[in-house]
Amino acid sequence: MNIMIVTDAWEPQVNGVVRTLIQTQLELSRMGHEVHLLTPLDFRTIACPTYPEIRLSLASKRRVAARIDSIAPDALHIATEGPLGMAARAYALQRGLSFTTAYHTRFPEYIQARIGLPLSWSYRFLRWFHGPATAVMVPTPVVKRDLETYGFPASQVVLWSRGVDLDLFKPGPPFPNEEKPPVFLCVGRVSIEKNIEAFLKLDLPGTKWVAGAGPLLNDLKRRYPAVRFTGVLDQSALASLYNAADVFVFPSRSDTFGLVLLEAMGCGCPVAAYPVTGPIDVLGDSDAGVMSEDLRQACLSALNIPRERARAHAEKFSWRASTETFLSHLQPFSKDAEAAKNEHHAHR
Repeated sequence: MNIMIVTDAWEPQVNGVVRTLIQTQLELSRMGHEVHLLTPLDFRTIACPTYPEIRLSLASKRRVAARIDSIAPDALHIATEGPLGMAARAYALQRGLSFTTAYHTRFPEYIQARIGLPLSWSYRFLRWFHGPATAVMVPTPVVKRDLETYGFPASQVVLWSRGVDLDLFKPGPPFPNEEKPPVFLCVGRVSIEKNIEAFLKLDLPGTKWVAGAGPLLNDLKRRYPAVRFTGVLDQSALASLYNAADVFVFPSRSDTFGLVLLEAMGCGCPVAAYPVTGPIDVLGDSDAGVMSEDLRQACLSALNIPRERARAHAEKFSWRASTETFLSHLQPFSKDAEAAKNEHHAHR
């Protein structure tokens, strides 16, 4: 099948959405499908306000339509609700083509945290954007229930779990670590919605490490000089970092999944987190981590979890299984829709 995936999130961004799409494209190709991605790299962009590393595409609907027409896909998946996603949505509706979408990020909660916009306003936009899709793919049952609570039809919202590269994120030689006391590690975007300061404020023995970049990085570096900030690392160095840490701390309360949880456990690093969406679904009742509203106590308790237990839980997730689920939700264009598209071209 010839598949077109449209996304506003792409490299050089480093986040779970980008990593998910890269792995999905790779697995689809291995399965014999032809995959094309329409990303901000294909167009002129501007920096997103307050998030300069995120680029917003300056692409007209006509240019996006021309790119999709040149590929002539059999199925269309719109991964994000940004400018490219909006243009692809308009393209599909104009031509009467079916498409699927995904809900990767708890967008309303992020916006509320940053500017105070009421959740109901953002969810109204999301219902409008995703409404025409044949399926809205979400990473966990908790996120599915969230969307249903805000008015999404239960039959439209479908599960698409995530995976982890177990050949890369595996127990192995650690990142050079001279500290003998325990190391507590947090990996993620250094921004308000990730709640990283809740981790930094904890009274813990040993050392705290933070890997990642974001708008709060310089401020947190200044206020927490004892914390080791590594910046953004490539995946190989990140795997070494997980191997050097004693506990992976996940302080976010708003993530939909948290791929870093699987990466850490793949390397044998147990998890400490709040009992919220993401950790609840990823950890389940595995005993590969500790969830508690007392994050400090979760961190201390996680020190006692054997690393092989964390690794064993990560082995239950694979990108192949994730991609097979993604493929099952796609909606190939019908013959009638293809005929309508061809007629549209004939009258241009």
